[in-house]
Amino acid sequence: MASAFGSTSTTEDVLQGINLHGKRVLVTGVSAGLGVETARALAAHGAEVVGAVRDLAKAERATANARAEVQDGGSITFVELDLASLKSVRACADALIAQGRRFDVVIANAGVMRTPFWHTEDGFEMQFGTNHLGHFVLVNRIASLIAPGGRLVNVSSAGHRYSDVDLDDPNFENTPYDPMVAYGRSKTANILFAVEFDRRHKAKGIRATALHPGGIATELARHMQPGEIDKLLEQINAQAAAEGRPPFKWKTVPQGAATSVWAAFVAPADAVGGHYCEDCHVSAVTDGKIDITSGGVRAYALDPERAKALWAKSEEMVGEHF
Repeated sequence: MASAFGSTSTTEDVLQGINLHGKRVLVTGVSAGLGVETARALAAHGAEVVGAVRDLAKAERATANARAEVQDGGSITFVELDLASLKSVRACADALIAQGRRFDVVIANAGVMRTPFWHTEDGFEMQFGTNHLGHFVLVNRIASLIAPGGRLVNVSSAGHRYSDVDLDDPNFENTPYDPMVAYGRSKTANILFAVEFDRRHKAKGIRATALHPGGIATELARHMQPGEIDKLLEQINAQAAAEGRPPFKWKTVPQGAATSVWAAFVAPADAVGGHYCEDCHVSAVTDGKIDITSGGVRAYALDPERAKALWAKSEEMVGEHF
């Protein structure tokens, strides 16, 4: 699929000339970074955005300027959601179901990265529990609210290349904990969840996709140690130089959120459904050494049988079948 957009495209580039009046979107994590920009861009083009957030007061402050840009019937409102608590996830889903209003798109944007060895309220490893299992329960519980022709957009990461999911030891009970491996597992899970959700719902005209937003300096990196990012960038740039590629360059937040809004409303549904995207295009499968800057998706993250197995394991872990 040809695309007029690329790595430097912004949300405004992608949505230029598009009127989203009458569209309703659920976005998780609308209290910082990509979530705020995603909500701003969609609401500025007329969409009703419901931000699912853990800290309502923080979200109100973070979106004050964004809400001032709302026009053409758009809006940004909030519902409480703590993805690290299945009690909170289920309460959020129940509240949305009680309202009974349809969503055209659900963007699973919230997440944590490289945390210490923490556990969620329900005893899951924090990154897998928050990034994957919390969204797995929320999205499946409100699946009936996604309108025919609607989409699920899971914000994953090139970090998925650090690890496939481990269905035998998802909570690191028998494996030495590595924060980057844990992050990689959770981001691979985001992709596999989209693959299986797409398979289950595409007959109803509902499609699902996952994406890498790019490298953006946001508070997602708040758990990294001082100097850790600089050391990682040195390694990345040394590898790029050895391969004749330009040095790594951070994306701006509007550039980072561009692929989310592109996948939600611009890209053809059949082109992105069941796939992984980055820089406003569908990614090719790549194998070989870990390299989070050169693009592409690992084959294991799109494996349909692996996706089915993760779905079954996730249901077992949360004690709920969908």
